[in-house]
Order: sequence, then structure tokens, then C-alpha cells
Amino acid sequence: MTETKRNTSLFLDADVLKSASELGIDVSAVAEAALINAVAETRRNNWLAENADAFAEQSDWHERHGHPLRDIFIAPGGASWTR
Repeated sequence: MTETKRNTSLFLDADVLKSASELGIDVSAVAEAALINAVAETRRNNWLAENADAFAEQSDWHERHGHPLRDIFIAPGGASWTR
């Protein structure tokens, strides 16, 4: 069986670490969850930056030609699609 966890060292504020311990907070679990979120957010931001030109081109095309699905988005009497 392949081990999926690795031992690592973190430098954390001593008072915060003491408070977490007193409150029964699993510091490893919190650190892992925060790291998972940071990785996902960084990947998302990188992807958005890498594709910014394509998004701008698509937006320009929609400005010139209208959205190809506009008839689905707007129905008689109001919008049929909302965010």
C-alpha cells in the first residue's frame, strides 16, 4: 500500500498553536484543508490568467454578434435563465 501522507515541518505562531491544542483542533487537518484550498485557488487563477485572451476574444465576438443562445436565455415576458 502506498503511503499518501508525508511528514513535514511547519513554523507556526506558538500562541496560536497552543490555543489550537487547548481547543482540540487538529492542526494537521486544518493545514491540509487550507493547502488543498490554496492549491485549487492558485490553479484556478493560473488557468484564468492563461486563458484571459480567449475570454476577451469570446466577449468581443458576443458584443459583435450577440450570444448564440440568446433565444434560450430570454423568453417572452422575461428571462428564462438566471445565474
